[in-house]
Amino acid sequence: MAYTLHQQDCIGWMASQPDESIDMVLTSPPYDNIRDYHGYIFEFESTAQQLARLLSPGGVIVWNVADATVRGSETGTSMRQALYFMSLGLRLHDTMIYVKRNPMPTNAITRRYHQAWEYLFVFTKDTPRVFNPIMIPAKYSGEARMKYRGADGSLLYKKTPRNANTKLRNVFEYTIGGGHTTKNKKLSDHPALMPEQLALDQLKTWADSSSRIYDPFAGAGTTMWAAQQLGFASVGTEVDPTYCQLIHSRML
Repeated sequence: MAYTLHQQDCIGWMASQPDESIDMVLTSPPYDNIRDYHGYIFEFESTAQQLARLLSPGGVIVWNVADATVRGSETGTSMRQALYFMSLGLRLHDTMIYVKRNPMPTNAITRRYHQAWEYLFVFTKDTPRVFNPIMIPAKYSGEARMKYRGADGSLLYKKTPRNANTKLRNVFEYTIGGGHTTKNKKLSDHPALMPEQLALDQLKTWADSSSRIYDPFAGAGTTMWAAQQLGFASVGTEVDPTYCQLIHSRML
């Protein structure tokens, strides 16, 4: 499926687009200066304002973010960003968690547990138009004897069918690192890869073939790659020409 990549700042590109023209955003912004993206400065509030304007009714923004730890204290950037999106009129539809099964261990003398997860905030302008939950086998299936009280107060039992499958919890766990985040060795030059399975899971859940999908911080192009695997069209913006070349090579 076709993709379009614009080598430019996301704010400038978004400003040129009509209101309510994007159905799904899946992105991980360069928060808290944790990585050096060749000097690029992330203007969060301007980005959030444009995303809120562009999001269609029923559209979804999946915002993957975490906090740096500075002098022993977490910055709280994630929560402030979530509150700012809400101040723009978006709903915080779900707060999901992305768990790293094999997180980078912290120094033994650090008085903290290993940091093993990040936020996946789901913002909406209305009730999501698309929701295709990932289903897993239920612990119990078949019929159950459910008890209830009759009109006279007597205890009665009724056979009730149970679903064979149930929705996944809103905690998504992935093994990361070489051969897990991606099997594409060409992507090793990017410092902060989104797990490919994470992108696939979120796009499967919140988008379909009619969705207009956008990643303002395309990076190594994982959102666009996942959309292509699912047969969805997508658009991305990326300021770094090196990363743009990486994306084009990945999408071949």
